[in-house]
Amino acid sequence: MKKKLSNSILFRWAILFLVGFVLSANYYFYDAFSSLKSLLTSELGFTNTHFGLFVSFYSIPNTFLFMAVIGGIILDRLGIRPTGFMFVFFMAFGAMLTAYGASEAYSNGGAGYGLMSSFLTNYSPELKMMLLGRFFFGLGAETSIVVVSKIIVKWFKGKNLALAFGIKVGFGRLGTLLALTLQPVLTDGGTKLNTAIWFAAIIVLIGFLAFIVYMLYDKKYDEETAEDQQLLSEKEKFKMSDVTSILTNRAYLYIALLCVTFYSAAFPFMAFAPDFFLNKFDLSLEVSGLIAALLPAATAIMTPFIGVFVDRIGKSATVMMYGSALLVMVHLTFALTHFPPSILMILLGVAFSLVPAAMWPSMVKLVKEKQIGTAYGLMYSIQNLGLWGFPILAGIILDATNPGNPETLNYTYTILMFAVLGFFGLFFGYMLKRSDKKYGYGVDNPLNSK
Repeated sequence: MKKKLSNSILFRWAILFLVGFVLSANYYFYDAFSSLKSLLTSELGFTNTHFGLFVSFYSIPNTFLFMAVIGGIILDRLGIRPTGFMFVFFMAFGAMLTAYGASEAYSNGGAGYGLMSSFLTNYSPELKMMLLGRFFFGLGAETSIVVVSKIIVKWFKGKNLALAFGIKVGFGRLGTLLALTLQPVLTDGGTKLNTAIWFAAIIVLIGFLAFIVYMLYDKKYDEETAEDQQLLSEKEKFKMSDVTSILTNRAYLYIALLCVTFYSAAFPFMAFAPDFFLNKFDLSLEVSGLIAALLPAATAIMTPFIGVFVDRIGKSATVMMYGSALLVMVHLTFALTHFPPSILMILLGVAFSLVPAAMWPSMVKLVKEKQIGTAYGLMYSIQNLGLWGFPILAGIILDATNPGNPETLNYTYTILMFAVLGFFGLFFGYMLKRSDKKYGYGVDNPLNSK
């Protein structure tokens, strides 16, 4: 009998590292602009609200067009290869379009400049083209994360799944870490903004090529195991009842609500963090980026260990509560004190390890395997509602509390908003733990338990 490729420990982990690179490229581009905010203001005329709008545009296709849900359904019906190819391509196309919108070639009258100048004249043509690129990037990026999640379930179910998800989260944070540290350096003191943006876009393009390589191995695996060679039978295909069964699961709903509040307090904060450090602590752009990078660095290190803990001990709901509580504490300290930011960013990185490492692998206990893509898609769509709204709200609060656009921005109220979101995450974690204990969903059981 032919041996399954997934039975090879070395090959299984090699696959994880291959799709992990795709995920790192995704997060690199998402966070590539965080440390460039001040340059986008000086070079392209972005206001704080404009920057918040740019960050949030990533989430529009997944929030209002339900593309993460649709992508999850497509994934469950058509499989990993066609779904992944399509959405990772959208991700790469959006990244290249965003870089083009910020380029001198475009600003000097390149293709599309005249069209973008003809409407909504209060917004610059550069901003509008970059928003369009961000839209396509978000359209592909969220579903590509869903695809990577299903790849990990396919190759690691029953085989250190939480550890694999922990390493997956670590790859995402590695992308963020590199973006926050490399992007300021690539600008060469602020003189080469275009270089930094194009570099980020090319990283995503390489990620698309890496996924094509994965597709070759995935096809070989399916041929050897005779799995997924045909579309799912009519009985197994997506039905509206699948969505209903997912959304009537109490534990799933509490995890989804915790997800949107926790991530809304984390990702939008990271988008503003380098500028926050620059203004409150009077640090340089490079140092601000390095301090912000402590969060993904701590997360990349800690998350695999939390994954091992969840695999063996369980307590996923409890772990999520601790992570949310730590996030609240850090944001309150940021807002109300001048405590050294480097220590707080490391603690925030620990919080960002606790919640994702326990949250994402818990899904396999709550839904059927044929619903995995749909369940993750619904989760990411709900999450994107917060990732769309709160960056805009953060920018509006920042402009409103700093009339006249002073040289040093006061971030107190903006950071307090993130603390309130974290508190709601803590509440939903508590409700998840109560629900799990009352109804026996098994969220707090060890992941590898029979």
